[in-house]
Amino acid sequence: MSTRPQRNRAEAVTARGIRRIALVTDFGAGIYPGQVKGRLSELAPRIPVIDLAHDLPPFRPDLAAYLLPALARDMPRGTLYLCVVDPGVGGERAGLAMESGGDWFVGPDNGLLSRVLDRAVRPSVHRIDWQPIVASTTFHGRDWFAEIAARLALGERGGLGEVASDATVGHDWAEDLRSVVYADAYGNLMCGLRASHVPSSTQIVAGGRTLTWARTFCEVPSGEAFWYENALGLVELAVSMGRADRVLGLAPGDPVLVAPASSQ
Repeated sequence: MSTRPQRNRAEAVTARGIRRIALVTDFGAGIYPGQVKGRLSELAPRIPVIDLAHDLPPFRPDLAAYLLPALARDMPRGTLYLCVVDPGVGGERAGLAMESGGDWFVGPDNGLLSRVLDRAVRPSVHRIDWQPIVASTTFHGRDWFAEIAARLALGERGGLGEVASDATVGHDWAEDLRSVVYADAYGNLMCGLRASHVPSSTQIVAGGRTLTWARTFCEVPSGEAFWYENALGLVELAVSMGRADRVLGLAPGDPVLVAPASSQ
């Protein structure tokens, strides 16, 4: 197999249904996202690439796994998600490619894709058998996963082997995670809990405070902490006109307690 996808296959995207590639990484705002986008522009120049997230908690696929399905929930169909939170890069961990409902997810087999896989309807899961002839040992996002993402987006399916879902890392992780998984630019704290699984009467204990539910920020007095269902469908901790990360003293990875509502 050649070390580069065939460039004359770009027309296949319409028939195959992949309309965009979305990058989801812990790379931050430095040089690495541009390196990946440059490689994708070479391999699949007609397919748009969007920056969905580059500020996932560094080195924490166990947290990002619970954010990833929420990020993808309201995205348009026909998206290939190139997902890289990969502290084991260069080691023995495998690579995965998963298809469900017309979307593809590509990334390391370290649990990052586990919650997407767990919630998918009739997913098709593949081990990535193909390896590039020349690749950096520390930048598989550019040299391995981006190559596979381009191949899949162009309709090529070579280099993939079938694998059972229960043979992947994280298949036995909890369905929801009672921890903070992401802090946004406003200091709001997203949790690995689907709000649809948490009644609005529930109290959440975090940072030594007991938070009750509110529908939105304007219903809460300035400076008061509360929880709500955010736009991604997750439980989010917030402070009206303030920063929950500072007020509660919490960061990604810190636990929260879900408690029954007070009888009062």
